[in-house]
Amino acid sequence: MTTETKTPLLERVPYQTILLGVCAAIAAGLLLGVDNATREPIAQRKMEDLQVSLAQVVPNELHDNNMVAKPLLLTGADGKPLKVYQGTKVGKVTALVWETVGFGYAGEIRTIIALDPDGKILGTRVLSHKETPGLGDKIEAAKTDWITKFTGLSLGNPPEDQWKVKKDGGQFDQFSGATITPRGVVKSLREALQFFAAHKAEMLEMKP
Repeated sequence: MTTETKTPLLERVPYQTILLGVCAAIAAGLLLGVDNATREPIAQRKMEDLQVSLAQVVPNELHDNNMVAKPLLLTGADGKPLKVYQGTKVGKVTALVWETVGFGYAGEIRTIIALDPDGKILGTRVLSHKETPGLGDKIEAAKTDWITKFTGLSLGNPPEDQWKVKKDGGQFDQFSGATITPRGVVKSLREALQFFAAHKAEMLEMKP
């Protein structure tokens, strides 16, 4: 005579599969809820940060519009979408602002550059980087005035071949022990000026 051994409910494969599915559904629902709850505040914070950055490089008296309302959508030199923010006053474009990316010792250096309609730099600031504190972080306006010295310059002032750090035969200072960082910033600014020169008519066209 044999005794039939019943498998406990918790050890049965169908039950475990159903339980796993329920747990996954609950987790997915929670993640979706958190995403929906935080998406708008995060977007709002990014917009506020952008407006602060724009105010640092474009004086208020140069424009009378909301620069972030209708960005100009172009294709950047790298083939990726590029948002260009136009400052306008009395129906004319007075400023153009967009992000540029250079590469330093520790990776990407994201900056924002503002130009007037003639291609002269109104201002530029570093948005983010991972450069070495005490060395590469001198590109920040809060650390030194290095980044502010580009204001008023253009692709012809200095000449295009002088848009390099002094160690490479150019005009701009590098930092002791951290040449790679300023080299990356100068290169990205030069490329931004070259992009403007190639797309000037398109960038200065008023959006409807």
